[in-house]
Amino acid sequence: MRIGIYGYGNLGRGVEAAVRQTDDMELVAVFTRRNPADVKLQTEGVKVYAASEAASHADEIDVLVLCGGSATDLPEQTPELAKYFNVIDSFDTHARIPEHFANVDKAAKESGHTALISCGWDPGMFSLNRLYANAVLPQGNDYTFWGKGVSQGHSDAIRRVKGVKNGKQYTIPVEAALESVRNGENPELTTRQKHTRECFVVAEEGADLAQIEKDIKEMPNYFSDYDTTVHFISEEELQANHSGIPHGGFVFRTGVTGFNGEHKHVIEYSLKLDSNPEFTSSVILAYARAVNRLHQEGANGCKTVFDVAPAYLSPLSGEELRAHML
Repeated sequence: MRIGIYGYGNLGRGVEAAVRQTDDMELVAVFTRRNPADVKLQTEGVKVYAASEAASHADEIDVLVLCGGSATDLPEQTPELAKYFNVIDSFDTHARIPEHFANVDKAAKESGHTALISCGWDPGMFSLNRLYANAVLPQGNDYTFWGKGVSQGHSDAIRRVKGVKNGKQYTIPVEAALESVRNGENPELTTRQKHTRECFVVAEEGADLAQIEKDIKEMPNYFSDYDTTVHFISEEELQANHSGIPHGGFVFRTGVTGFNGEHKHVIEYSLKLDSNPEFTSSVILAYARAVNRLHQEGANGCKTVFDVAPAYLSPLSGEELRAHML
């Protein structure tokens, strides 16, 4: 199965690494908006092309993995590239998924290609677990916690504060809230009660530290609704202790069964990820396999993780899955 990568940042590098762990896939091309000569891959023999040349290589690629950002890249790139390729992306702006789906579905159906959007761990693996748990326990409550992990969007917001040279932000679930859900107490939790935010900031020389802390803690949509802690550290300490991109989280469904709701149940799914982009890339490649199989069967248009049977994700045959995993 021939894989192409469109965009070679953290996610694109993760896809390249993940392909090396699969026996039924090979990386055949990388497309970049940078100067192709400046992009150094870890896989020998794979050519790097300008992003503008992608369409001319459509016949060489079974599935093109789109590794751009959700804010401005994917809303344009995915429907455009679905005209030429089977595509998959990790679009994660939850509120805009219906709109994005409609745009990609139209382009893919017109061109006869198969597309899958919003693939990763949330949306993606967490979405599946919410669906399964809701179907199994129709009377109940959903809870999603994120972290402990680096929020790249919130880290970027910190770095835009006046006087900040560099910074990282961690989203952390509140342990008391987690335990209350695990105990089946069905708490009603506010935003502040579910997560805290911890910031590690490198300030510019001579900057007003008190003002920086105030600007961060009062930032609407990012920090004002949370208990936020700000630590000022050196650039050396930031690079030594906070250079990774870990993440993870928990999905819960609490529910009841019985004629009088007398029996309580808790479903919990959790992830602890050393590298957010590398794990996301691994999820994407499993679903890229499904996209290729669906296309070979004649499916076209846009899909989500909800539309893909689990067997399509595995390189194993139906016989092997029934013998060893069922």
